[in-house]
Amino acid sequence: MSFVIPRYGRQFARREFLKLGAGFAGAGVLSPLWAAMEEHGEINKAYPEELLSIEAYTKGRLKAGDYIDVNNVELVKELLEPVKYYQVKNMGRRLKLRETTQEVMRLSPYEYMEASFKHRGLARFDEKGNVVTGEGKPWIGGLPFPDAKTGVEFFAGLTMSWGRHDASFYPIREYDLNLEGKVTYGYELGWAEYAPVGRVSFPDVYWEGHEDMLRYQSVFFTQPNSVRGTSFLNNWHYDQHKFPELFGYIPDFKRIRRYPTDQRFEPLVPGSSLYLSDAWGAGDPLHTWGKYRITWRGPLLGAVSGAWESTDDNWQHGVHGGPQGQTFWDTELELVPEAIAVDAEPVGFPRAPVGRKRVWFDARTQLPLGMVTYDRRGELFRSFDGAYGLYEKPDGQRVMDGKHTYWSWGHAQAFDVQSGKMTRIEQLASIGNGHRMKVNDEDIYSRYLTNTALRRLGN
Repeated sequence: MSFVIPRYGRQFARREFLKLGAGFAGAGVLSPLWAAMEEHGEINKAYPEELLSIEAYTKGRLKAGDYIDVNNVELVKELLEPVKYYQVKNMGRRLKLRETTQEVMRLSPYEYMEASFKHRGLARFDEKGNVVTGEGKPWIGGLPFPDAKTGVEFFAGLTMSWGRHDASFYPIREYDLNLEGKVTYGYELGWAEYAPVGRVSFPDVYWEGHEDMLRYQSVFFTQPNSVRGTSFLNNWHYDQHKFPELFGYIPDFKRIRRYPTDQRFEPLVPGSSLYLSDAWGAGDPLHTWGKYRITWRGPLLGAVSGAWESTDDNWQHGVHGGPQGQTFWDTELELVPEAIAVDAEPVGFPRAPVGRKRVWFDARTQLPLGMVTYDRRGELFRSFDGAYGLYEKPDGQRVMDGKHTYWSWGHAQAFDVQSGKMTRIEQLASIGNGHRMKVNDEDIYSRYLTNTALRRLGN
């Protein structure tokens, strides 16, 4: 019989994480995280064994392949955001465990992570608080602050590139459930994103003539008939003090109108619990929020791999839990060795129902693992959590993005804690009218992201 004697006990990691009170000096426990990843391509030089395996962390009480449910959730309570813990404890949510991913290039689009390493140390904030290069030009791609040490640096990277591709089109199905767990509304929609700056896959870093813009983004609905053809276009300025320009097309009126864009805490369609502000945990310009501060660091369970449902031709995911057995997505989680929680307040929204939000970031990639918001009284209000991964399976199935396997989100859910309503969304292979998933295709802009496109989609 042989025994593995860990070099570091569980209390060692806890003591290291508790040093946050003395100021956050950067991610990593045994060594600086990004320096270790750059040298070795993996995370194991930055963390002790207990943070690289859920089996080691729980001393064998849980392992990859097991499920977390109401019977054992107390074993990992400290590894779950508060709403996720509540859902498992009280609402029948179950979470499947998987091995921790140690190869960092498998945790985001390859070109995005490649640019993050290449451009490490080249970003700064200008006098207005916008991210620029040392020469004062718009950012050139990848995470601007891989070695982030402040809350605003974490949020800057997330705000500047949501899906981490130069261009994306996501076919989506949405399900809106009431307190009784019944689907009361359902929608099919398309979501498009296009980056004019900081591009890592297109030949040119900047789209000439559009350097003053950060993002073009649209959403349009194909089902049901009551909203078919309704579409919205968000044009984001590079200056993160400015609100996006929001245009909408309503088929009944057959015209495009401009909407006020500071109303970002309302659903776009009836029944939904999703707000524009929810997107990727950073759906508003960086400086319309403020008082960014790091409030916590430690290990967390996150859905950073395994979110592609390859067993269904259209990538539809399984569900479970709640009163009708359909409130939650089937989700796989792994032990993220270090997460960073950042709080922020909506300084640009005096009438916002939200008093503050907290987003948990994966220290390895700065992906958002989850978000909760609190109302003006300080009570828990809403939560948002998504699941990501490479679109490949061990049997060889895969979806390609150029030379590399496609990486993206697979599903997400927004839960209203106070009303009990849930909105689930999933990325599909396609929706009606021939709209299929596309990535890093320059035609996405002309097809989905102009006023002409809004009219065409509406008809």
